[in-house]
This record gives sequence, structure tokens and C-alpha cells, in this order.
Amino acid sequence: MKFDIQGMMQQAKKMQDEVESIKRNLDNMTVTADSGGGFVSATMTGNTRLVSIKISQEIIAQNDIAMIEDLVVAAVNKAIEKANQLSSDEMSKIKNMLPNIPGLNLGF
Repeated sequence: MKFDIQGMMQQAKKMQDEVESIKRNLDNMTVTADSGGGFVSATMTGNTRLVSIKISQEIIAQNDIAMIEDLVVAAVNKAIEKANQLSSDEMSKIKNMLPNIPGLNLGF
């Protein structure tokens, strides 16, 4: 069996380029999550950069700061989970580029 180091290096470069492309694309993808039945929503990129927080006027009118803070935290945490899942889904697209090596688990 011949060991093709040049072929492996080309494959590694191709994978690296693909990972960089996915990261750039994740910057342009967004997810939104809400809490409190939609009173608060958080939007972030696929790379978990918070883009916006929207708070309903109805909830502000109640003047319950502690509840608003809790809803903001909940919405942001849900958005982080969604962004992480989006990122994982996008990165899993490159796992077919990897050779099948028993016992090798790269977390994809």
C-alpha cells in the first residue's frame, strides 16, 4: 500500500478552505429565539455574535425589570443553542471529506 503524503496534504488544504468558507457563511446566517411567548427575542449569527434583542412594549409596560432580565437571558441562551446547532450542522458537511479511520473521532 502506497502512502500518498502529497494527496493527504491537498485534502487537508481543501478541508481547511472549506472550514474557512463555512465560518464566513455562518457570519451571514442568523437564528432567532424568543422567550415569554414572544415578549423577548434574540437574534444572533451562526458564529454566536448577538445581532439584536427585541423587547415587546407590552412587557416593558408591566415595569417588572427582573422578569424582563430573565426573559432576555432565556432568549439569548436559546439563540446560542440554535446558533451552535446551526454551526454543528454546517460543519458536519465536511465530515465526508475525512478518511474513514477507525477510532478517530473529531467531534463531527
